[in-house]
Amino acid sequence: MNRMSDPKVDSLPSRFGLGKPATIAQITPLDIDVRPDGQGLPAGSGTATTGAVIFAAKCAACHGAGGVGGPNGSLVTTTPAPGKRTEKVIGNYWPYATTVFDYIRRAMPFSQPGSLTNEEVYSLTAYLLTANKLFDEKAVLNAQTLPKVVMPAQKLFVPDDRKAGPEIH
Repeated sequence: MNRMSDPKVDSLPSRFGLGKPATIAQITPLDIDVRPDGQGLPAGSGTATTGAVIFAAKCAACHGAGGVGGPNGSLVTTTPAPGKRTEKVIGNYWPYATTVFDYIRRAMPFSQPGSLTNEEVYSLTAYLLTANKLFDEKAVLNAQTLPKVVMPAQKLFVPDDRKAGPEIH
């Protein structure tokens, strides 16, 4: 028997009545995406000096002192050991600096994601960009300066400009 002509399949309801529409209050805390061009960056600012203190307290246990090593991997570019490949880290693999901010704000620290203030996230981002030699350690990172940081790996990524099929916005 053809499945499409099965009377049981044809009698399925158009809706199952599960779940409920999310409210604006439920969506707002989750609607914090930051785009590569910086759209979506919040107000606030931070410095690498402040970020170093925050990193030592909240990040070093997982990513090692200075962002090198640790059980959850390095975040800073280093010289590989003889015969070893370079580890993919922020300084050599991430295409956009704004993505560093977005990821830290959403997912870090691992045990308390979303708990950092915007100033703490700017400072941690400044610290990690400075440790990767991509940002001046004395400069202030904010919504205007962060999108201007050019990541070395950006040129290795190709925008998806295909026009067939459904568009994802």
